[in-house]
Amino acid sequence: MTDLLQVILLGIIEGITEFLPISSTGHLLIAEKLGLGARSDVFNVVIQAGAILAVTVLYWPRLWKLASESHRPENRDYALKLIVAFLITGVLGLVVTKLGFKLPTEIAPVAWALVIGGVWMIAAERLAARKPDNTQVSWTVAILVGLAQIVAAVFPGTSRSATTIFVAMLAGTSNRAAATEFAFLVGIPTMYAASAKLLWDTLKHGGAGAENWGDLGIAFVVSTVTAFIAVKWLLRYIQSHRFTAFAIYRIVLGAALLLFLG
Repeated sequence: MTDLLQVILLGIIEGITEFLPISSTGHLLIAEKLGLGARSDVFNVVIQAGAILAVTVLYWPRLWKLASESHRPENRDYALKLIVAFLITGVLGLVVTKLGFKLPTEIAPVAWALVIGGVWMIAAERLAARKPDNTQVSWTVAILVGLAQIVAAVFPGTSRSATTIFVAMLAGTSNRAAATEFAFLVGIPTMYAASAKLLWDTLKHGGAGAENWGDLGIAFVVSTVTAFIAVKWLLRYIQSHRFTAFAIYRIVLGAALLLFLG
């Protein structure tokens, strides 16, 4: 397989998995172990930035409305909850970094996280379905979503989107679309900040000198386009479907990896 094809495939994988509830970190690690090769932190940051950009574009009308109509109490309240959730993640993220936490580089923990997360998704959605349909985001939901992002960061394979969406649904925002919107909007500044910090740290230590910027540019474009299509499809899909198909996919993939590992 040529390096260009590997770059394109990694961009596609990132674009599809970053915001779908199936774990982008886990899939990129699996791809690396199965032959697409290890990539630098800069490469991973760039393709992640492409996925974030795509979601920013999709949610731009909503973000603009929150900013331009901040005089409306409902918009101001929603924006404050987004900010608090982001700050909780940011502060705890710095704590985790200071403690020297490193993501595992083995597939087994990811495989277990995929299986356990899939089972949890099925159970959580059934519990949420028993609650009255609610599109409102409470302060409890905002705080728990901020905490959930840290849990997803610490355990690769958990999936940031899955963790935050289902925490929101269980905590009171039982409407799938409303929970997904809040989880994705919180994820935008969170992921921009995390990507910027990692990129800055890498550049500061001279880690970008050996990068192939042509490959990075291609991966960025592929990730952006793929993520745009994937998220646009997901937002339409969840209007009338549960997340069960994603949960089953996680369980099947995780179980297959565990069998493969022996």
